[in-house]
Amino acid sequence: MDQIVNIFKLLSDETRLRIILLLSQQELCVCELSGILDVSQPKVSKNLSKLRDMNLVVGRRNEKFVFYTMKSDNVILTSTVKNILANLGDCPQLTLDKNRLVHKENYLNQCSILLD
Repeated sequence: MDQIVNIFKLLSDETRLRIILLLSQQELCVCELSGILDVSQPKVSKNLSKLRDMNLVVGRRNEKFVFYTMKSDNVILTSTVKNILANLGDCPQLTLDKNRLVHKENYLNQCSILLD
């Protein structure tokens, strides 16, 4: 029961919910998430840390970047996310995030410039 409560506590935060929905669709780095969500990189990193602590996301290092994805072994989280994604029409912000996901490379390139 605690696991269910903790998942919903984490997802009750708008930024974490938006992050997990994006990561359920594809692998992204902090720069891409920050650009898509239009929030600061420190805020994204802090929320990713909480999601990692709950073992809901996993990271993979690739040169200067760490790419994250949602772990698919949590049935409760996976089914909740699928349900939300199937009903995006009810939430314009989530639809906007999904549309911005198509242009994720633009955000990675911006971050690359900042890191050089």
